[in-house]
This record gives sequence, C-alpha cells and structure tokens, in this order.
Amino acid sequence: MSCATTVKLPANAECRCVLADGRVLTVIASRRPRANRAEVKCAVAGAPALSERMQEIVRLARHTESRFDSRDQVVLSMDIAPAEEERGWELAAVLADRMVRGAWQPACPLVYAYGWSDNWQCASVAGQPGLAAARLQAQPAAMAALAVLGGDATAAPGLPNSLSLTHLGALTGHTDPSAAVSSARAWFPLHSGGLNDNLSWVEVSVYPVEHSDGDEEDTIAVSGLGLTAQLAVRQALAGARYFDGRGLGRWRTVVRFGQPRFQGSSYELALVMADRLARGREFVPRGRIIASGCSSAWHAGRVDTVEGREAKLELILKQAVQGDRVLLPRDWQNDIDPVYAGALRARGASLACIERIGMI
Repeated sequence: MSCATTVKLPANAECRCVLADGRVLTVIASRRPRANRAEVKCAVAGAPALSERMQEIVRLARHTESRFDSRDQVVLSMDIAPAEEERGWELAAVLADRMVRGAWQPACPLVYAYGWSDNWQCASVAGQPGLAAARLQAQPAAMAALAVLGGDATAAPGLPNSLSLTHLGALTGHTDPSAAVSSARAWFPLHSGGLNDNLSWVEVSVYPVEHSDGDEEDTIAVSGLGLTAQLAVRQALAGARYFDGRGLGRWRTVVRFGQPRFQGSSYELALVMADRLARGREFVPRGRIIASGCSSAWHAGRVDTVEGREAKLELILKQAVQGDRVLLPRDWQNDIDPVYAGALRARGASLACIERIGMI
C-alpha cells in the first residue's frame, strides 16, 4: 500500500535584493494560521504606502496560481526600506510569498531576485538582468546563491547559478500563464459635476482554478481601492456569480479601475458585466458596454436604480460611439425621452433598460 507524501512547508522564507546604492534588502515571509485575518499582511516600519504596495503586488501575482488555498496568512516585511523609485524588490516579495507557501521550492536555500512588473496579474516579469548581475557580482554571498532575474536574457554572465524569466510560469518550467487569463472591460459614467466628468472603465481578469478552499470573496483581488470599497466590489461579484449558478469556486479574479477615486455604487452594473464578459457569459458587443446601475440583491440578479440620471444620460450620449451598448436600470425606462434613444442610435450605439442581469 502506498501513502501520499505530505510536504512540510517552512514557517519562514527569505529572498534578497541588491538595491541601486549597494544595500541588500531582505524580504521575510512568515506563515501562520489565518484565523479570519487578511490573506496577506505586509509591514514595513515607517512606510505604510510601501506596505500597501507590497500587499497589492503579492495578491496580484497570486492570480495565475491554479490552486487556491486561503487557510494560511502570509506576513511579509522588509529589513530596510528601498528608495521610492526602486522596483527591483517586487520580484523578491513575490518569490518569498511563494516559497513560504510551497508554491515554489528552489533547490538553493539562499535566493536573490531582481525584477518588477506592470502586469503581475498576468504573471509577466520585467527587469534589467545585466544590471542586476553586475550588482550581484559585487556581493560575495550572492555568488553561492540562486539569482532570479526578471527580463529577457540567458544565464547572466559571471553568475554560476542564475535564472532569467519573463513570466512566473518559468519558475516551474511551465508556459506563460497569461494565455489562460481572460480580461474584459466595461465603462460607467463618472459624474461629479465638473470638467473631469468622463466614462471610466473597470477591468476584470479571471484565471481558472482547480478548486477553492475558501469563500468566493477571498479569490477576488481589487487593485487601488480602499478596504471598504474593496469589500463592496467583492460582495457584488460574489452575489452576481451566485445568481449566475456557474461562477462560484472556479476563478481567481483581479479587478482594476481606470480611475480608482470615485464615490457611490453606480459602477456595479459595469463591474458585473465585465466579469460576465471575461467568463464568457455574455455576448461581446462590437464596441463597449457602458452601464450604470447597482443592486441590493445581486444574488437575485436584480438591477436597481442609481442617482444622477439626467447628468449621466447626457454624459453617455456625448461620449457614445459606433458599436457601444448602453445598459441602464429598468426604473429609468419611462423617464427617458424617445428622442434620446434615437440620438444614441444616430451615433451607432444601442440602448437597453434592464431589471436583471442575463436578460439584455
């Protein structure tokens, strides 16, 4: 009889990064039972903005991991704070998080890393391997370590043990995981009565997972918003997927906003539609989906009204173009002048007032 072997995960993991001024920064990751705490916690003494940025990077980089397990909390910290413009530490934070969870197990216990990304949710990695290699050569301890360098390069000259990568899948010998990421955007009117009124976008990126051991909301990462707004986004998506009947427990999700500073909940219908497009649950329009609406019962698929009808209708009409599909609450239907719908059609856009999602 054979027995499955349980891999014992480390309680702590470290990954180092050589900064531009020659200092060596160490990212320390610790793992502990989650106990209803945040999935990832980051702390850098005297640098709250840096802590917040590191947490966002780590959560986004987890997006393309096909296995989701939220039973543990990972706490990350840095022994020194990098300069504001430094970004090479980003890859070190991502690797330390993967090492402590067993998602990546390097053959060498001592790891140096240098790289960054503007699209961690797609697992892409950029950097300057040549520059990073030159810095590492000036560190005697690094010559006995594994060097992981972001960017397109072969083995770095002068480093006996190095790995260069343009995507995180290369860590485990897999193909670029970004091919499995499906993204979609929808637009919503951002109205404040000023010159900055515009149509802003919300983007949802989904990646299939084998299974989810936690709540649906735990699988949703929201970039750039405060904690209260993040919770509202997660609750809206989880509720709409419950109504969908086929959305729960199947995806890891990243939500991004083109303009993260806004108030109110009128973005929710655009958010839900972007999610349905990304998951293949809606027909893709020729142009954009422009939507305004919220709901106190997304689990029932209901679309509720929002404030600012006249101003938002004017903004949508002004910026609609050929192929756009405009979705508004059913409660607005009787108050929209037929001339307005005709004006939209004249611009090549279409209009629907809906009371439920999935019925557009």
